Amino acid sequence: MTSPQRKIAQPNDAQFARIAEFVLDRDLAVPEAALRHCATLLIDTLGVAAGATVLDVGRIARDHAAEFHAAGSEASAATMLFDGRRVSIPGAAWALATQIDNLDGHDGYMPTKGHIGCAVVPALFAFAQHYPDLTGPQALTALAMAYEISACAGIALHATVSDYHTSGAWNALGVAALGCRLKGADAGMLRHALGIAEYHGPRSQMMREIDNPTMLHDGSGMGAMVGAKAALLAMRGFTGAPAITAEAEEAAEYWQDLTTQWTVALNYIKPYPCCRWAHAAIDAVRQLMLSDGVRADNVASIEVHTFDEAARLFAGLPETTTQAQYSMNFVIATMLKHGHIAPGHIEGAGLNDPDIAALIPKVKAMPVDHHNARFPAGRWSDVEVVLTDGRRLNSGDVTARGGPDAWMSDTEVEEKFHVFCSGVLSDARSRAIWAMRDRLLDPSSRFTDLASLIQQPGDAI
Repeated sequence: MTSPQRKIAQPNDAQFARIAEFVLDRDLAVPEAALRHCATLLIDTLGVAAGATVLDVGRIARDHAAEFHAAGSEASAATMLFDGRRVSIPGAAWALATQIDNLDGHDGYMPTKGHIGCAVVPALFAFAQHYPDLTGPQALTALAMAYEISACAGIALHATVSDYHTSGAWNALGVAALGCRLKGADAGMLRHALGIAEYHGPRSQMMREIDNPTMLHDGSGMGAMVGAKAALLAMRGFTGAPAITAEAEEAAEYWQDLTTQWTVALNYIKPYPCCRWAHAAIDAVRQLMLSDGVRADNVASIEVHTFDEAARLFAGLPETTTQAQYSMNFVIATMLKHGHIAPGHIEGAGLNDPDIAALIPKVKAMPVDHHNARFPAGRWSDVEVVLTDGRRLNSGDVTARGGPDAWMSDTEVEEKFHVFCSGVLSDARSRAIWAMRDRLLDPSSRFTDLASLIQQPGDAI
C-alpha cells in the first residue's frame, strides 16, 4: 500500500499577505540608491534591445508577434519597441524579451543564476503604454518591485528543486506582479496571477541550452509572455493554484528580506554581449593584455581555470550568434584580437574571422574546486597564458566586472550603451535615451517621454 503524496502549494495567508502588501503598496518607498541603479539598469537594457533589433532572432520574434499575437482592441494593444507595430500586450513583452535575451548583454543577479531585466523591462513598457500619466519615479518603483519579486522567486526555485531552470521559470512572477500593480489588481487577483505565472512558466533546463546553444536562450521571452498573460487572466477571473515558490513553507526563508534588502541595487551590468559565465575569464585575459602586453600574435596557449558551468561553454568555432554567446574560446579570442567585445563581433562577418579561428584551439577551459565553491554567489576564474617567447603569465583570481565585486563606472556603462546602439540609432537619439536615466528620477517626468523615443524603428533599419 502506497502512502499518500504530501500536499503541495497549500495557501499560506500570512506569507502571501506580506508579498501582496509589497507588490500593491501605492506608497512603496524604494531607497534612492536602489531607484537610481534601477534607472541605470532600465536604460542599459534598452541599449541591448536596440542592438538586438538587427539580429535574425529579433526580426523573427517581432514578425511572429505581429502575425500571431495581434491585439483585439486598442485597449489590449502595445507597440513593439524599435519596431512601431501594434500587437497584444503579452506579444509585445514576448517579442522584446526574446530579442534582448538573444543579444545576451543584459543585467543579472548572481544568486538567481539568471536575469530579471530582460523580462520585466519589456513588460513595463507593454503595460505602461496605457497609463500616460505614469511618472518616471512611479515607473521605476514598479520596476524595482518586479526585480525584487523575481529575485525572491528565482532564489526560492533554485533552492527547492534539483534541476537548473532558465530565468523565464521565475521572472514570470515578477512580470505578473508588475502587471497587477500597474493595472490596479487586488490581493486576490495577484495571488491567482502569481499562481498562473508559476504554473505555466517555462521550467526549461538551462544546461540543455548551454550544451546545445539555440535561440531558446534563457527562456525570458516565454517568461515575459506568461507573466503578462497571467496578470491579464487573473484580472478577468481566471484562477491559479498558489505559487509554490511564494507560498510553500520551504520557500518562506527566501522572502524574509523582501522589504529590507533591495536586491535590484546588486544587479550586475554586463560589459560584453555573451554569457556571464565567460566574463571573468575574459576580464582575466583583458587584465594581462593591459598589464603585460599580451596580444593575439604573441599567445601560444591559454588555460582557463573556472567553475563547472563555465567550463561547459562552447569551445569550437561558432556558426551562429547563439553559439558565439554561449562560448568560452571564441569570446576570449575576440578579446585578444579587438581588446573589447561588441555586438558586431558575435554576428555576421564576426563569426568568420580567420584570425579568431586560429586563436580558438589555443584556449582550453577546465573546472577547479575553488571557483566551483564560489558559484553562484560569484563568477570567478583565472588564466595562465604561455607566450610565444616561453614566458608564463598568471592573472590570479579575477571576478567578472560590472557587479558588486567590481562595478563599472557610469562612464563605462554609458560607453557600453552607445556601442550597443551604434549602427541602429542615431547619435542624437541614443544620447536622448541615455539622458532619460536621470530625468526619470524627477517626480515631474513622464514615463511616456522615454517611451516616445523607443517605439519607432531604428534609424538605420
